Amino acid sequence: MHAYEAIEQSLTFIEEHLAKEISTEELANTVGLSPFYFQRLFKRLVNKPVQEYVKLRRLAKVIENLKSNEQRILDVALDYGFSSHANFTRVFKETYGITPEKYRRELPMLNTFERPEISMNYILIDEGIPLMAGNIVLEIQKKTLEKKEMYFGLETDVRISEQLPVGESTGIDVPGQLWKRYHMEKASIAGYLNTTVEMGMSHTEGTAQNLFTYFAGGLVQKIPDRLQDGFVRRELSAGEYIVCRVEAENFEDLVTVALDQTNKYLFGIWLPNHNLTTEPFSAEKYYRDSEDMACMEVWVKPLPLKNKS
Repeated sequence: MHAYEAIEQSLTFIEEHLAKEISTEELANTVGLSPFYFQRLFKRLVNKPVQEYVKLRRLAKVIENLKSNEQRILDVALDYGFSSHANFTRVFKETYGITPEKYRRELPMLNTFERPEISMNYILIDEGIPLMAGNIVLEIQKKTLEKKEMYFGLETDVRISEQLPVGESTGIDVPGQLWKRYHMEKASIAGYLNTTVEMGMSHTEGTAQNLFTYFAGGLVQKIPDRLQDGFVRRELSAGEYIVCRVEAENFEDLVTVALDQTNKYLFGIWLPNHNLTTEPFSAEKYYRDSEDMACMEVWVKPLPLKNKS
């Protein structure tokens, strides 16, 4: 068994026993490693200590249950091993910056820690060859955009350190909150949009240190004389791109787990292993007209060789 396979096996065990007590010693025994070496290997591959990871996965499951009002908050907490309401509230607020009661009342978008697909770190696919990992399928290819595309939407600044996957942090999902706002306000510009294509764009050009600007909007099919106040326009310029297409079972998984894993694979594995760097932006194109699947593409623009550091 490869080292990463042992940790993958332990992650499966954790997912199946989140409602029970899980000790580090028990996990080490399931994969035939000493607790000492298991903990070192786990932290190296998962980027979290064992019990910190278990806590974060339990909180992620708790959040799924808090979206419903069928159970009391205390009952949900007890189901996932928290000893008391006070203990659960403290841990929840330390992790996400808000109380469970406020979360249930307002349902903001949160960055939760999803189960990683460690095997993706050890697989390097060729262009046009699909990679299946967990419940997603991704494929990387080069594309040429012949004409620029224009988008109307909203944008905001985001702290890099506070966003997954770059910052490996939990808390309010600022880009997710911007999408919620866009979908609430887009009716006023709907007549100018192609409603089947939406784009999220991240870029660091012109921003302060530790910040990036995030844009959420829709593809323009008709140019107005004057854009509605509060909205901005952004372009996806013509040119050569590296495009990573990803498919998931549903849209919620697509914009959370799948997007997180795709960004980690594209920027952390595929591009470095191909000795490629990119312009300081990435675009997420969402296709809303696919009835049988949820799909999106991450677009990045490779820099000419002479501009690489």
